[in-house]
Amino acid sequence: MNARRPWLAGGALGLVLALPWTREAMESSMWRHMLLQFPAWLLAGALLAAALPPRARAAVARWNAHGIAGLVAVAVTLAVLMVPRVLDLALRRPDIEAAKLAALLLAGVALCLSWRPAGLVVQFFFLGNLLPMMVVVGQLYIDSPLRLCNAYLLDDQARLGAWLIGGAAVLGAAWLAWTGWVLAGWQTPPAPAGMTAQNPPR
Repeated sequence: MNARRPWLAGGALGLVLALPWTREAMESSMWRHMLLQFPAWLLAGALLAAALPPRARAAVARWNAHGIAGLVAVAVTLAVLMVPRVLDLALRRPDIEAAKLAALLLAGVALCLSWRPAGLVVQFFFLGNLLPMMVVVGQLYIDSPLRLCNAYLLDDQARLGAWLIGGAAVLGAAWLAWTGWVLAGWQTPPAPAGMTAQNPPR
């Protein structure tokens, strides 16, 4: 029963996010489009992935060693979806909108299955690419004198840029704090089963 809870939660969240009025509410503002809708669909995918059985996880792990393939897929997906032209097309064409939402859902699955296997080093390289990209895109939105998305106003675009830069700073600080906590509590790996300090290997 416990294994079904993330699946049910992820499915329910995905259904709510796919409702026309939910999408319209999130996509009516540029910052909500990128900073609410994107993470919400990633979360839905992560919840679905958390309920995968061990056999499915093992099958994914065969091509996702150290989480590298999955995190690369997540970074590429987010990089493409941050392009202003893609946001405009998603608002005008239902097929692009469906592809966007499916890509975000799959990116959430990949992120969930890749983050822990990646370890600190691969996580560092992933965030080292994603967070500067967020800052660059955010600064572009702030500095541009023209609307980069025809569907949104210039002040909404600038607001999104500020939120992207702030979000990148918060995510980076949170990861560094978590990394420091992990390293501060670093301990010698436990001895294999049947081996204790009083019973060393011969």
